[in-house]
Amino acid sequence: MKAISYQEHGGPEVLRLTEVEEPHAGPGQVRLKIMAAAVNPVDSKIRSGWMQRMGFAGPATFPIVPGTEAAGFVDEVGDGVTGFAVGDEVLGWTVTGAYAQYALATEIARKPAGLDWETAAALPVAAETSDRVLDILKVGDGETLLIHGAASVVGSVGVQLAVSRGAAVIGTASAANRDYLRSLGATPVTYGDGVADRVRAVAPQGIDAVFDATGYDALEASIELRGGTERIVTIADMRAAELGITFTSDDRPFGPQLAEYARLAADGRLRVRIDQSFPLADAAKAQELSEMGHARGRLILRP
Repeated sequence: MKAISYQEHGGPEVLRLTEVEEPHAGPGQVRLKIMAAAVNPVDSKIRSGWMQRMGFAGPATFPIVPGTEAAGFVDEVGDGVTGFAVGDEVLGWTVTGAYAQYALATEIARKPAGLDWETAAALPVAAETSDRVLDILKVGDGETLLIHGAASVVGSVGVQLAVSRGAAVIGTASAANRDYLRSLGATPVTYGDGVADRVRAVAPQGIDAVFDATGYDALEASIELRGGTERIVTIADMRAAELGITFTSDDRPFGPQLAEYARLAADGRLRVRIDQSFPLADAAKAQELSEMGHARGRLILRP
């Protein structure tokens, strides 16, 4: 089968379209014929070797097929799998790399008929991460939540989930994303120097919790606004421990919840912004764009 793989750490140029052996479903696994795969910022961090250098991953075993989240058809079902059959349309997390024509998965949910492949592929990480962070923060009705990087895919899903919980949301983003955040129900604030003063201007009552989805030096301002480190969670700033902030990155069994979020997305009640799609062969171009940080939504690969 065709897949993107790399034989060494490095820049996007190490990514190659190659022929690799097809995986086959083992016990507890299904094999997906992939229709769309999402490009995540962490894909570049793994490819560059940054995750290993920072101690977040063990030694790499090459070749590596990158990517985790995807959507496609079930075309093989391993022993012990119940609830899914060949031909089912699903979305979820792969365990053999999503930048490929086929991949194995253990954590999946049904794709509703009204949900397009690109949005389905972009949903798993954003939904699970936002749901997890809001649970850690215990965001509730009547509270005010600050989300840094609110126009990102994870951040924008976080905005919508927090609003659905009854919270007032203030979101930091560039000026170009102000209208987008308003459309999601958030009050936009431009990020950068002086952000704490700008947040106070729109939330004089104070901030109850902070969700940092950007990792770009937002924690100091968050501590200032909260008057301490309680109820601040980051998914991106590796300085969290030294600042006494909660860092969360572990996923969890999420299939049933993902199925519900997929239904919300299919019904138009949960929006996931897609920037653009690329053919599989252009994975290096997609990762380069992702690393630049200017994509306005998730980038998608189509095998």
